[in-house]
Amino acid sequence: MDIFLSNQVLIFLFSETILYILAFVAFLGAVQILRNWDFNATTTKQYMLEKRAFLIVTIILFTLIMKILLLPYFAYTIDKLSVLIPGAMCAAGVISANAYGSPLLFLKIVILFFTGIWLIINKHDQSAVDYPWFKTKFRFYLFIFALLTAEYILDILYFAHISTADVVQCCSAIFGISGNNPIPFNLTVPLLLVIFYLLYLLILLLSVQKNAALLFVVSLLFLYIGYESVVHFFGTYIYQIPTHKCPFCMLQKEYYYVGYLLWGTLFAGVFFGIANFVLKLLISQEDPKLYRLAMLFNTIFVILCTGYVLTYYIQNGVWL
Repeated sequence: MDIFLSNQVLIFLFSETILYILAFVAFLGAVQILRNWDFNATTTKQYMLEKRAFLIVTIILFTLIMKILLLPYFAYTIDKLSVLIPGAMCAAGVISANAYGSPLLFLKIVILFFTGIWLIINKHDQSAVDYPWFKTKFRFYLFIFALLTAEYILDILYFAHISTADVVQCCSAIFGISGNNPIPFNLTVPLLLVIFYLLYLLILLLSVQKNAALLFVVSLLFLYIGYESVVHFFGTYIYQIPTHKCPFCMLQKEYYYVGYLLWGTLFAGVFFGIANFVLKLLISQEDPKLYRLAMLFNTIFVILCTGYVLTYYIQNGVWL
């Protein structure tokens, strides 16, 4: 229970509770609207539903935007808890303090991607004259609400089961600073980097060609390879230590919180890369702007990663 005395945890859980209540209110409204909506009707009931729909959309919009902003604060919160957990040096030890941490983090990232898709659909729907995807976005919200419910339950379970007495593994043990964490598929670092830059160039090419299906696949591959490349190579230049392979420590003040920018640009680039394919599946539409945003954020991510390596070499004249 000592965890619940942390200011960051209290603020986070209070914010999550308020947002979940709003999400639940929107859920009830969405169900009622889907049951009774008839765009062609001119009845008083339909008029009241249209007014209520505007309110519900506003609540959903506010809730989902705040959920996006709350994800970095979640990372900040678990990083701050590292001083309370024996053995933890950063968020890596805290997130692995119990069995709920990793599924919760994964679910939050999944919700982040679905939230972005809903926001884009809502924008397209509101810009059209006849609201062609009105019911689609409300049905999609029902799916998102189910994920939000699972996330809220996991939030409570995760923080309730963090012990301040049990020793957890530090990032050294989790991410193999001692050399026990090989690159997946037995790849070498040079080959991992070749794949990293080839996938980036392929993303640029597919974005120019506006090939949504292939860009979807390549973007997901780039998310995985990008993560592994940061852990096994680029991150070591951020830390300037060849054996430090933690994706969480770079979120700390000592590294100027660069992890938030690094992971943020990667997630944004991947999201915009996969968004058009998902939009085609849901509303048979795509947005050309998303291709340009995919190129922009992926380029920022690659420049940021590469910049740390080149800066280190220029300053020291050697590679790590």
